Amino acid sequence: MLAIGATGTTGGLLCRELIGRGVPVTAASRTGCGTAGARSVQFDWYSPATYERAVAGAEAVYLIAPTGEPAPEAVMRPFLQYAASKKVRRAVLLSSSLVPAGGPGLGRVHELVAETFDEWAVLRPSWFMQNFTNDHMHARNIRDRGLITTATGDGRVAFIDAHDIARVASAILVGQNAPNTDLTLTGPSALSYADVASIISRATGAPSDTSRRTTSTCAKSTAAMGCPRHMPRCSPAWTRSSPPEPRIASPTPWRG
Repeated sequence: MLAIGATGTTGGLLCRELIGRGVPVTAASRTGCGTAGARSVQFDWYSPATYERAVAGAEAVYLIAPTGEPAPEAVMRPFLQYAASKKVRRAVLLSSSLVPAGGPGLGRVHELVAETFDEWAVLRPSWFMQNFTNDHMHARNIRDRGLITTATGDGRVAFIDAHDIARVASAILVGQNAPNTDLTLTGPSALSYADVASIISRATGAPSDTSRRTTSTCAKSTAAMGCPRHMPRCSPAWTRSSPPEPRIASPTPWRG
């Protein structure tokens, strides 16, 4: 199995999940650093010279789009075509519940994966619980200021644990059959940011609250903190209108 983005949140967890199943893993990342027990290789979407070593021996691939790339389809297409030509038969793409097939950015990649591989899946998770615990801007604000800055009002999201995403990806990569569809993955409860702040306060004993801002003000501040410029304006509008989400929903039932 080839895991691209092996040093990222879901990529690293997926590598450990596969290794725990006894599956040989190639951990591909820009740095070439990977997970203990995996074969680690350097991989760069923008450098075709890194493709051959990454794909060697792989029958299935986990795909993470290049970070901060607003139009990833053009960047990813050469590698996907190369991988398919080298007998990689199955691909699992990490997308977002925000982006449907054919939509901007990852929505185009969604279609490309379905066109390129006979066996495929697109995972469309809601936002990660890890946004509040790792180096995400929300986590930094909570630690430094006791605040979650948001323009989402009372909108709710069923935040998902990235471990659950890795487990689903692992099951698809090693399963007998691929779903050949997209799977919307969510957490167990739809929460507002005020709900999240309350949970964090109870768990840590430290005060935590939300700071509500307008969409434009929030977009400027999140961009200043390193969020890709195309993301801050779409995310608040989506969350404001989000209904409670089911635990796991997909267009068709799937069993690996």
